[in-house]
Amino acid sequence: MEVVLIVLGIIALLLIAGVLSYNRFVSQKNLIRDAWANIDTELRRRYDLIPNLVETVKGYAAHEREVFENVTRARAAAAAATGSPGEQAAAEGPFVAALRQLFAVVENYPELKANQNFLALQAELTNTEDRLQTSRRFYNANVRDYNRRVQAFPSNLIANMFHFEEEEFFEVDEALRGEAGVPRVSFEPGAPGVTFGTPGAPATSPGSVGSAPTSPEPPEAPPAPPVPPNAG
Repeated sequence: MEVVLIVLGIIALLLIAGVLSYNRFVSQKNLIRDAWANIDTELRRRYDLIPNLVETVKGYAAHEREVFENVTRARAAAAAATGSPGEQAAAEGPFVAALRQLFAVVENYPELKANQNFLALQAELTNTEDRLQTSRRFYNANVRDYNRRVQAFPSNLIANMFHFEEEEFFEVDEALRGEAGVPRVSFEPGAPGVTFGTPGAPATSPGSVGSAPTSPEPPEAPPAPPVPPNAG
C-alpha cells in the first residue's frame, strides 16, 4: 500500500510540474507576442514619419531624385513585410541603408538643418528609434529565455509534447546595415548631421573611416660632440 501511495505521489508531482511548465510556456509566448506588438507599433510610427521627412528634404534638394526613390521604395517594402520577425528584419536592412543616404544628403544643406519642420521630424524620429531599440532588446531577451526552455531538459519534454517551437530573434542583418552601425542624427553647432556607430563608441561621419593617423614626432637631434681644448 505504501508503495502505491509513493508511486501515486510521484505521478501527482510530475503532473503538477508538467502543468506549471506548460503554463509558463503559455505565459512566455504571450509575453513575446506583446513585445513584438510594441516593436510593430514603433516600426509603423517610423514609417509614418518618413513621407513627411522626404517631402521636407525635397524642398531643398529636389534633384536628389534617386535617393528619394530609394527611401520610398525601401519604406514600402518594409511596411509591407508582415511575416515573421526574420522576414521583417530582412526588409528593415535596406530601409536603414536608404535612410543613411537621405541623411547624408541633408548634411550638404545647412539651411535644411535649421528648418524648424525638419528639426521637429528629426526629434520625433530619434525618439522613435530609441523606443524601437528598447522594444527590440526586451523582445529578444524574452525570446532568448523562451528558446532556452524549449531546448533544455526537462522543459523540452513539455515543449515537444505541446509543440512549443523556438521563436525568431529580431535582428537587422549586419551585412545590410554595414560595419558602421546604426545612424545617429545630431544637428548641434559644430557636429556632423549624421554619424554612424554603436552607442558609446567613437562615431564616424559619412565617407570617413576614422580619424587620420597622427604623424610620429621627429627624433631629437643628437647632442653636438664636445670641442677639444686648443693645443699649446
